[in-house]
Amino acid sequence: MKRKQARLALIIGICLVILGGSLLSRSEATQEKIIPDEIKRQVKQTDFNSIRIKKFPVAMQCWTYRGYTFFESLTKTKALGIDYVQAFPGQRLSVDLPAEVLFNHHLGDEHIELVKNKLNELKMTVVAYGVVDTGRTEEEMRKVFDFARKLGIWIIVTEPQDEDYPMLNKLVKEYNLRVAIHNHPEPSKYAHPATALNYLKNLDKRIGVCADTGHWMRANLKPIECLRLLQGRIVDVHLKDRSNFGIRKAEDVAFGTGQADLKKVLAELTLQDYDGYLTIEYENEKEVMTPEPAIRKGLEFIKEVTYYYDYEQLLSCYRGLYEKHGWNHYGPGHFELDPETGVLKSQGGMGLLWYSRKKFRDFVVELEFKCSQKNTNSGVFLRVPEIPTSDDYIYHSFEIQIYDAGDGAYQTGAIYDAQAPSAKAFKPTGEWNHLRITFIEDQLQVELNGKKAIDWKVEPRGKVSDFAREGYLGLQNHDSLSPVYFRNIYVKELQP
Repeated sequence: MKRKQARLALIIGICLVILGGSLLSRSEATQEKIIPDEIKRQVKQTDFNSIRIKKFPVAMQCWTYRGYTFFESLTKTKALGIDYVQAFPGQRLSVDLPAEVLFNHHLGDEHIELVKNKLNELKMTVVAYGVVDTGRTEEEMRKVFDFARKLGIWIIVTEPQDEDYPMLNKLVKEYNLRVAIHNHPEPSKYAHPATALNYLKNLDKRIGVCADTGHWMRANLKPIECLRLLQGRIVDVHLKDRSNFGIRKAEDVAFGTGQADLKKVLAELTLQDYDGYLTIEYENEKEVMTPEPAIRKGLEFIKEVTYYYDYEQLLSCYRGLYEKHGWNHYGPGHFELDPETGVLKSQGGMGLLWYSRKKFRDFVVELEFKCSQKNTNSGVFLRVPEIPTSDDYIYHSFEIQIYDAGDGAYQTGAIYDAQAPSAKAFKPTGEWNHLRITFIEDQLQVELNGKKAIDWKVEPRGKVSDFAREGYLGLQNHDSLSPVYFRNIYVKELQP
């Protein structure tokens, strides 16, 4: 009897251990599906209306045109004014080829050449490929990466299995490509953003996520909170808006007409300095053959909410890294550029970093600057008439002063040595300031942190003996002791 009781107790104990482990796993799984309260708090406290939304490049996920061939989807995408596509495996290549010839990484060289020719004809680019199963072996994965390299694709969208990560981590370094983990809805393991984030720990930053806003909505998750949780690891975005949260009775709708709050989504991506594409994937089954009206409406929405839509960004960003291409430096010192953040830091001086690609006539230039000390001294030069070869340019171009310790025509927001600002609108040392300069013919306006500081009809005054009708833009570096920082430099040319 005692032996039976002991055996029964042992069995019960084992069951409890197993059950406990199962409950623990479920608890951990449940925890992984919860957006942390801290993330929700951060999102709630963010003033999204104050964020100047930048212009993102737009791509078309060819799944939008799943009722057509790949070549037809290219033509239809081009007609919408979009030059970039994300291809998916399994789409029929062309009506002129047998039905079994599909766009995927098993295409032979002959058909790859046809794809290249079609892309060249339309002046289009395949920027991403997926969602694709990369396989389990190194040989299978290399086939996908080699295919991407042949077509100039730089993002592979996939949903890896656990054992895939070590090899993917190796290959992104070798090929210098990006891998984006996609979030199909449940039962996909990556339906919730925290799951992907857990896998990404200690992996190369070229492995990140493909953030599908529509699938998050299917899972009753707010896209804006998911994006904030994944900050720094977003490689691609499948942009969708849906009529409601959850699965039943909800459907894809034109951007801005659903419940995704896409203006805040774009503001959050701007805040994170997301450097990828807004990939359109329209999945409304009722409009599978005619998605264009909704897409056009959505593109118009993006244009309306994008602050910098008609601007040119003067510090270019290519595949995640900022560059100073088009900028030259005259005089002592230099500017260091952080390639990951796009922040310029002045070193030494007094010199001038000037944008040499073109002269500007009538324009709006907007940028952000930060002073390291109260006596940081710098400036933004307007309409520098000729290529700087001496300090003579300072007598023929106006400078918008940056010098918090100055007074009158020598303080931040002034036109140096010519016109004092109407108010001190600069922020405390160490905080970023926003500067907006409008120069139309001989009328010069300066707004500092949203406050009008200058509205002046220019004339030769102070150090400026004469000024040109057009010229180069420049940033001054003054000394090594109190550097100035610049970022987000945009210019919009105005027609007379």
